[in-house]
Amino acid sequence: MAAKVLTVQSVERHKPRPEARLEIPDAALPGFYLIVQPSGFKSWAIRYRIAGRPRKHTIGPYPLFDLVTARARAREALQLVALGQDPILVKKATAEAAKVAAEDRVERVVTLYVERHLKPNGKPGYAETQEGLLRNHIVPRWGQRRIGDVTKREVVALIDGLTDAGMTTGANRVFAATRALFNFALRRELIATTPFLGLKPPLAETSRDRVLTEAEVRLVWRAADAIGFPFGPAAQLLLLTAQRRDEVIRMVRSEVDGDLWTLPAERTKNSLEHLVPLAPPALSILNAVPRIAGAAGYVFTRSGDAPMSDYTTTKARLDKAMLAIAREDAEAAGQDPGSVELKPWRLHDLRRTASTGMARLGIPLHVTEAVLNHRSGTLGGLAGIYNRYAYLDEKRAALATWAEHVEAIVGEAAR
Repeated sequence: MAAKVLTVQSVERHKPRPEARLEIPDAALPGFYLIVQPSGFKSWAIRYRIAGRPRKHTIGPYPLFDLVTARARAREALQLVALGQDPILVKKATAEAAKVAAEDRVERVVTLYVERHLKPNGKPGYAETQEGLLRNHIVPRWGQRRIGDVTKREVVALIDGLTDAGMTTGANRVFAATRALFNFALRRELIATTPFLGLKPPLAETSRDRVLTEAEVRLVWRAADAIGFPFGPAAQLLLLTAQRRDEVIRMVRSEVDGDLWTLPAERTKNSLEHLVPLAPPALSILNAVPRIAGAAGYVFTRSGDAPMSDYTTTKARLDKAMLAIAREDAEAAGQDPGSVELKPWRLHDLRRTASTGMARLGIPLHVTEAVLNHRSGTLGGLAGIYNRYAYLDEKRAALATWAEHVEAIVGEAAR
């Protein structure tokens, strides 16, 4: 029977035959067929010869591909045949290219970077911070782009946009996190070069030297008592031990044995185990905090399942309590409470305050560095490698002296 031009109506009219599959040719485009399966499923295909071999290439199902669309796709495929190309191989190559492009997208590389590099190698909290920077600032902008297509001009535009929006050190953090992502892609040979070559962070950062005055130390202590658990005692322990924020706030009870707190290597910045003697006021704080049940045994926790993490809001509460206390003191002294303002400070300033305070108390620099778990300066180089003496007795004496000094500053507010 002679082929007829397929129409929308004829495609709908063709019914399946239970005993065999039907192939209905289209007179308008030789080689183009409507396929009707015994089940009633309909699809489109072309038949052709390439290098003397017969081939069949499926266009797609009906009605997902209507007649007009399927005929156009079939015409494109038959044109490839006329040019000596096999549509099946072309489709396969296109699919492989799309797959590579999908794996090459910035969003996919970010996920790979987090899973393969940040989580296995980062300290607690660090991986989450870096991932947050990338997902908040990079993925929305370049997520569906191929990472190799991002240019230096686009990196500059990104960072300029952040600084123009008022970000300061935050823009530097985004810059550093993104540069690390591209360096990871370079090591994995996902890109041939990085657009960060020759670029510097947008803002020059100077080392902070903020040290709290004795009056400010007294306010911090009293305000910490006022806001209570978990952040209040954690802030006081930061001051008394001179350790880093996350090291204190992620403390677990199993790390403390008597008056000795052992920070495991995986929780320290330099990946070295660190022994911190706890002076009596520090032990008093730990003994006073409530025990909230949880498998990990976190000390400063609300749920027992994870350490507290709302640093920004709780620090704001602490600052508010400090200001309220300072204004109450001013009013009690007959001064104008409205004129009282507090100088901004950060939690890390407590560590610097303790370090500076120990120096003023005459504690040798190498002992202070041992308390801080520093391996630079007097404990760096060969001395840091070969001197395995932990200065435990000296650290215990130094922290006890510092704690006594804090008690003298804060007076009856001390524990």
